[in-house]
Amino acid sequence: MERVRVIAGMTVVLIVLCMAGVSNASAKQVVLFDEGHGQRFSIGEKGPLHLAGLAERFRMGGFEVTQSTGILADGTLAATDVLVLSGPFTPYAPDEVAAIAHFLERGGRLAVMLHVAPPLGDVLHRIGVDFSNGVIREHDNVIGDEPLNFRVTSLAGDPLLAGLGGFSVYGCWALTNIDSRATIIASTGARASVDLGTGADGKPLQAVQSFGVAVAGKLGQGRFVVFGDDAIFQNRFLDVDNRHLADNLVQWLK
Repeated sequence: MERVRVIAGMTVVLIVLCMAGVSNASAKQVVLFDEGHGQRFSIGEKGPLHLAGLAERFRMGGFEVTQSTGILADGTLAATDVLVLSGPFTPYAPDEVAAIAHFLERGGRLAVMLHVAPPLGDVLHRIGVDFSNGVIREHDNVIGDEPLNFRVTSLAGDPLLAGLGGFSVYGCWALTNIDSRATIIASTGARASVDLGTGADGKPLQAVQSFGVAVAGKLGQGRFVVFGDDAIFQNRFLDVDNRHLADNLVQWLK
């Protein structure tokens, strides 16, 4: 009888352990959209410039989608797998930049999309990325005769871009890596330009060259990607290619 009790007890323990294993295996990863830094575009809105479509791509990819309207701190990010910073207008405080770096170093994943670049300056510099002082004007693959809107077809062989022939941007900042932590994975054509202000003679200055529009890299155990434009994932612009890119992004961030 005692032996029967021992075997029965072991059976209960095994069942509990198996149930715990199933529970952990089925737990969804969490993606946190920051909406606490002056963002104009929300995951909860279905208007043309909002991000409900991107949030839905994450849900379809198996993520639990959450949002934050407060300060980003270690505690806020402790239960987060993926952090999305899309289109902030307010700079991140030094403690928030440190928390984002800690999040990456311990294995978190980060996606950044620029609407205006300066508010993200400290975050980007912390992960080895820099940006231009103005948006890019393209001369090739222009959309609707507007040089600020163009297709990006110069793509590196990164898994994030798998199966894509290109994607579209609508007012994109140039990006580059500061050091080996990051690499440019998508670029303009060689005739693209960025305004540099005016020279000593009062004439406008321009840089004409190929510019990066997307940069990916690693920090500690985590990884990140930065896009020079936030419109690419807005509801209005989720065409076939940009939707494909969004789905790739979801898988790349898992």
